[in-house]
Parts: sequence; structure tokens; C-alpha cells
Amino acid sequence: MPDLQLLRGKRFLCFVDDIYEDLELWYPKLRLIEAGAEFVVAGPQAKHVYAGKHGYPCRSDAAIADVREPDFAGLVVPGGFAPDKLRRDPAVLNLVRAFHASGKPLAAICHGGWIPISAGVYRGARVTGSPGIKDDLVNAGAEWVDASVVVDRHFISSRKPDDLPDFCRAIIEVTLGQAR
Repeated sequence: MPDLQLLRGKRFLCFVDDIYEDLELWYPKLRLIEAGAEFVVAGPQAKHVYAGKHGYPCRSDAAIADVREPDFAGLVVPGGFAPDKLRRDPAVLNLVRAFHASGKPLAAICHGGWIPISAGVYRGARVTGSPGIKDDLVNAGAEWVDASVVVDRHFISSRKPDDLPDFCRAIIEVTLGQAR
């Protein structure tokens, strides 16, 4: 039987706000917890319930303003319409820049790519995302690739909920230093 605790002792941060893409938050959360990681969901307010795009609620564990990059092994940015609101928050952008500077896994799926775009960290990176933000990614200086998952150094990106198995596998591989 495979070691289901590969990420024991690792903590991941995930952003949430109203109208997040339900599967793109919950699938990575449950998959990384299954692999032994701790998963901390941070929103504009701590202990607040945010409504998913499809109605599934998510209670934040912490406020974005209260979390720090050194306390985490990686960052997961789900899509939906929440990233369009979150990318206007300087604390969100500073956290993304800190994860980038540290070289820790920075994983964005679908419209989640809007946040690294606004943080200015995708210039020169190979990434994917929802075809709906392809122009945004290219205009931010990234090379857009149409693939279920793209790994470029510590950047992990995927297009849509159907890509979640590849997305989560890549997060685990990059965290363990086994990037493809």
C-alpha cells in the first residue's frame, strides 16, 4: 500500500472568498489532507462562511491579513469569481509574491491565475488556466499552454475542475521535489 502520509508535517494555505469554484477548493483540500498535510483556508475574515459558486459553503480558518508565508509549504489558489475580488487586496498580492520569492509551490487553477497575474509573478513562466483568462496570462508575460497541468519550477497550474487529479498530483510532486 502506498504511503498516504507523504505530506505529513506540511501546511498549505488556500484563499477563499464568495463565489469561489467549489471543486477547485474542496478537491485539493481533501486530497492534501489525505496525503497528511494540514490545509488552512484564509479569507478576508477569519471564521467566516463563504458561499461557493455552486452553493457549497466554506468556513475560513484564518484571515488573510493574519497569515504568513513562512508558516506554509505551499499556496493553492482556486478559481471561480473570488480571485477577481481577492487580487485587489494588497495582503493577498504580498503573500503571493512571498511564496514566489521563497520558491515554494504556488498552485493556481482556472481563474485562480488572476491572482499571480496581479501579483506580477507570472512574467516568463509557462502556465495554463481557464481559456477565459488566456489573454490575461499572455498579457502578463506568461506563456499559455493548453494542458491539464503545467509545472514550471514552483508554479503549478491547471485549466478547470476536470484537471484536478493532475493538478493535485503535481502539487504533491513539486512539494516532494519530484517535479516532472
